[in-house]
Amino acid sequence: MSAITLRTYVFLDSLQPQLASLMATVARGFLPTPNQAALFVEVAPGMAINRLTDAALKATSVQPGMQVVERAYGLLEVHHDDQGEVRQSGQAILDYLNVKEEDRLKPKLVSDTIIRSIEAYHTQLINRVRFANMVLPGESLFILETDPAGYVAFAANEAEKAANINIVDVQFFGAFGRLYLAGKEADVDAAADAAKKALQSLTGKDGKDK
Repeated sequence: MSAITLRTYVFLDSLQPQLASLMATVARGFLPTPNQAALFVEVAPGMAINRLTDAALKATSVQPGMQVVERAYGLLEVHHDDQGEVRQSGQAILDYLNVKEEDRLKPKLVSDTIIRSIEAYHTQLINRVRFANMVLPGESLFILETDPAGYVAFAANEAEKAANINIVDVQFFGAFGRLYLAGKEADVDAAADAAKKALQSLTGKDGKDK
């Protein structure tokens, strides 16, 4: 088996309503519902994600929501009502790769910014390409980028737990993961803080793909 780099490996204990609903707009597999547990796994090279999907599904009864195969990276999301099933599917993936959870890449906060009292024309540009809620003129907008991309799901989920905000968009795969959320200034500040602390709480290896 050629070398596979475990880029993202992160467990979400309870999918929040907005994140679960957004995932349902972009997922091509079995759609998640709020409060289910979920696992996001990202590897390089991209085609290897098929092997990991096979390992997870043969070992457990999790439902696959997303399998994305890009030229460089592959992403898998699975979910289930039972947290134990999701954790077991993750262990099956780790066993297949012969690695431990701490062998994943540590997430990096590539960039983050808050735009206060956003202008109407700016909101129109963003709202044309979003998959979730709209950002409204006068609201605060928080944008965050992660590397690897898959960790943005954890940041988004923890942000939604922390404050009364609207998730505008989440991009789970690609060179960077991106989160857009909006709302009242104080709520956006609280959500931004929660998202950044969530990423900082995850351990892993520093470095790039093999």
